[in-house]
Amino acid sequence: MIHHLPIIIPLIFLAAALILPLAALIKEELSQPLASLFALIVAGLSIYGFLFVIPDGPIRYFMADWKPPIGIEFVYDGLSAFLLAVINSVAVVVLIHSRRVYPREFPHKQMPFYTVCMLLLFGFNGMVLTGDMFTLFVFLEISSLASYALIAIGGRPAPFAAFRYLIIGTVGGSLYLLGLGFLYNVAGTLNMIDFQGIMPRVATQPAIITGVLLMIVGIGLKAALFPMHGWLPDAYTHASSTSTALIAPIGTKVAAYVVIRLVLFVFGVDNVNAVIPVTTILSMLAAAGIIYGSIMAIGQWEQKRMLAYSSVSQIGYIFMGFTMGSPIAFVGALLHILYHAIMKAGLFLVSANIRLKAGHSDIRQFDHTFHRKYPWTMAAFTLCAVSMIGLPPMAGFFSKWYLAIGSLETGQILFLVVLLASSLLNAVYFFRIIEKVYLKNPGREDGDSRIPSQESASLAWPALGLAVLLLVFGLGNVWLVDYIQKIIPVELAAGR
Repeated sequence: MIHHLPIIIPLIFLAAALILPLAALIKEELSQPLASLFALIVAGLSIYGFLFVIPDGPIRYFMADWKPPIGIEFVYDGLSAFLLAVINSVAVVVLIHSRRVYPREFPHKQMPFYTVCMLLLFGFNGMVLTGDMFTLFVFLEISSLASYALIAIGGRPAPFAAFRYLIIGTVGGSLYLLGLGFLYNVAGTLNMIDFQGIMPRVATQPAIITGVLLMIVGIGLKAALFPMHGWLPDAYTHASSTSTALIAPIGTKVAAYVVIRLVLFVFGVDNVNAVIPVTTILSMLAAAGIIYGSIMAIGQWEQKRMLAYSSVSQIGYIFMGFTMGSPIAFVGALLHILYHAIMKAGLFLVSANIRLKAGHSDIRQFDHTFHRKYPWTMAAFTLCAVSMIGLPPMAGFFSKWYLAIGSLETGQILFLVVLLASSLLNAVYFFRIIEKVYLKNPGREDGDSRIPSQESASLAWPALGLAVLLLVFGLGNVWLVDYIQKIIPVELAAGR
């Protein structure tokens, strides 16, 4: 059973995608609880593997017992176990929350919506677990097609946003596939472990350099790394609340994981930088994206669009962290993958709650009655916002703290300045909402503040639970750091 865990986890989602349409023949309302149940099972297996299986060492699973380079390999190691626990745990919370949302946002579309959600998670889990670069492309395309469909379910501009993402995503996938061709032409294998041993001998060959660059740019488009983020703001803004809350916290994280896996564990930093300073370029783009996304977020009045530009900024933290060349910064990058997934899921669930109850998420229409009407939702927003800004003891402080230490350790003071500036900019666009919600507008009647709560516990608890989890992880941060230090790539660890 344990040996088969790397293939069981994605196959559960594939089975779910086949079972949901059959269950809908009996009753379409079964789609949401069944999707949540399958996601809960996988989340449980992912956490079990993270806590109890991986400490005994990585698992290499060969499809049909055919070993590479002939067969396809799945690798369940410390890094993949960490990310699986993150994405599947967040996904189950979002799917449970959607029970209150779908009757309003996509009624009579439950079966196709949740079936596509299962395919999306199948693709994401496959991307994390595969040990073959071509199989990764297959899972990448499965998750991309599912993403396009989920984004198209939303407001009137949603299909256009989805089409735009489809065009950009197709370019990204094509670049990645073209890069694979260059690599295979030289190395004769696309197995990650095999290629890791071959890379030092071929790193300076033009075909390898070209292939690596094409693959990184292709995945960079999927990760919305600045300036390749053009598809993201409209997609997150116009998609349904559940689609955004599912894709935003985990989609870009999986793409960032792929770049981390390829650059640090497969290609090697020294090999990637042998001719062109790729990691330096990535870190500078990440720093620019952090500032750009924060500034653009300040100028938005639609809450979902503000959070979308915030995501452009936050993905920069992850890229900047693992490209600094510091083991401490690498710890900060992985912590930020976890913490940002929780923060952004919580914030988009808050936006969903407000849109469901108030009928909009226009920040200009927020006022002091909101903290009376939606007390637990606004409490969740406040906790998530404080964590995003990076104030202790919330979890977001610690990921930024390790990134700051990494920038000092490597003498890259510019990145420290970027971190401090972005935290101040984050405070601007988050505190303006907190101010509107908790401080009374002098022009409003006193009676408005005595409006009773209009939210139910079932609507508020998913977002509030995620917000409280940020406090728990902040207080228990040391345990996570100890785990991540055990999976730091040898090349980075040698530079301590």
